[in-house]
This record gives sequence, C-alpha cells and structure tokens, in this order.
Amino acid sequence: MTYVELVDFIERRMRMSHIYQPVMMMTLLQRNGQASTRDIAKAILHDDESQIEYYENITRNMVGRVLRNHGIVMKDGKNYVLAGHESLTEEQSKHLLDLCQSKLDAYLERRGNQIWQHRTSSSGYVSGTLRYEILKRAQFHCELCGISADVKALEVDHILPRNKGGSDDPSNLQALCFSCNAMKRDRDDTDFRKVKESYKHRKDDCLFCQMESARVVGENELAYVI
Repeated sequence: MTYVELVDFIERRMRMSHIYQPVMMMTLLQRNGQASTRDIAKAILHDDESQIEYYENITRNMVGRVLRNHGIVMKDGKNYVLAGHESLTEEQSKHLLDLCQSKLDAYLERRGNQIWQHRTSSSGYVSGTLRYEILKRAQFHCELCGISADVKALEVDHILPRNKGGSDDPSNLQALCFSCNAMKRDRDDTDFRKVKESYKHRKDDCLFCQMESARVVGENELAYVI
C-alpha cells in the first residue's frame, strides 16, 4: 500500500468506534512497520483511560491505603511520597529495588496467572463475535449504571457466574462497565438487564408523569424541579 493510499484511508475511510485502529497503525509505524500482538496490546492499554482509572482506584483504595497505614508512604496532594526517600543513598535505593523485585518474582512463581483472575478468566472467555452481540444488544451502554462504551470500557458479565454453573448462552450474559463488573464479581446472579426494563414502568396516576411541562424549571434523567 502506498503512502497516498494510507493517507486516504486515515483521512477518509477509517471509521472509528474506539481508539484501536490509529493506535495500532502508530505502533507499526513507530516499530519500522512490524509489531507483535503483545506490543500493540500494550500500546492500546497505554491510551486506554478507563483501564488507567481502574488502577488509580486500586492505588487509592487498596495498595496506597495499606502502605500509608504502615507509614511507608505519605500523601502530598495528588502525589505519593516514599517516607525517608531523601536520606537513601543510590546503593540503598538499588538494594531496595532488588528486594522488591525478588519479592515480586517469588509471588509470581507461587501464584502464577491466578493473580489476574479478577481481570480475565473470572468471567470466562467470551468470543469476539458473541461479545459484540451482547454489547450491541445493550446498545453499547452498561446495563447497571448506563455509562456509554465511549466513556468507559465495557465487559461481558456472566449473570450466573461460571463457577456456579453459568453458561455462555446469550441469555446468561450482560454488558457491564469494568467498575460495575468489578463490584459484582462472581458473588451473585443479579440480572441488571431488569433494572433498565424497570425504568419503563409507569403508574397511571403517577404525579411525575402528569406534571405540566410549563411548571418545570429544571430536569435531568432522574428528577425535575418545579
């Protein structure tokens, strides 16, 4: 493909539903026209704000809190500061790094890929075709909080978890953003598709449905002011 054809594709024919196409092309261009699947995946992850937000929550609510409670780190505005770092020599810092790496290596050897189960196989592998159908059925919105796939990454959740006998049948799958899916995990079989359906229910004598529009001075999806 020529330079002119590539320019034409990017400017006129590239149809985007996410960041993936330009990020993949940029990775290939930056690596002399060739890159592994893993390299491209890392590049996509680097630009995926939703995944960064996920690990920001991990930092704030888990690891950051634990290390602060032990007095290892302190919070200075938005930054974390290692206690006593200013007094460490370069050799001492390197030794501490080596100790942390040894601790990490031993943990990975002991636990293996099991440590990532909450982000991968906990919900079971779902093919790309089936995933697309589930997200399309949900109109590319989280079926619990309603956020769009353009704002936060969506995942396919097994309503009845696999480890409790749940199948990969579409009737047992729902679209959840990564935050809602992480909170649900595999603890129950709540079908959040029913939540969305419940919003359509209206009582005949509902005061809110009967309100004259002229009296409303402000409103959103959940409330209005008169």
